Amino acid sequence: MIKFELSADNKLQLEHKLKADAKQLEELKQALRQQEQNFQAEKERMFLEFLEVFDALEYPIDYLKNNSNISPQFIKRLPKSLAAIQQKLSIALDRQQVTPIALEQTTPDFSCCQVVGREDRTDLADQTITKVVRQGFRYGDKILRPVEIITAKNGRNPST
Repeated sequence: MIKFELSADNKLQLEHKLKADAKQLEELKQALRQQEQNFQAEKERMFLEFLEVFDALEYPIDYLKNNSNISPQFIKRLPKSLAAIQQKLSIALDRQQVTPIALEQTTPDFSCCQVVGREDRTDLADQTITKVVRQGFRYGDKILRPVEIITAKNGRNPST
């Protein structure tokens, strides 16, 4: 068995170091608990925003389900109601740094666009975007979902 002997000075230094390490460990544990609480609070806030969207959808769904004769006023208000719901969801996504991809050109940027269809168009250059089928979104630099587009298919020779 190996026996270690520490001088009083070394013993004091070791005790001081252990106390400092224990204090640092407690501070790290406290910081981790605080981060977990913040994360949980953020998650709850996000869920509440989604519940607002859920609630906003509930009325039109129930109305349509329970009324065989849909009133013209309901139909007239429906686009505005759906736009308000979309806006709520857009705000919730934006708070999570999920943003729509803005197309800045008339031709596809294949790093963020996916061509899902082509249409014959002699009035436009080949590969010109004619329609956005589905909005794309990014999270920071990452593409969550590409913009789904339809592009022109031009049988003409572009040099003529």
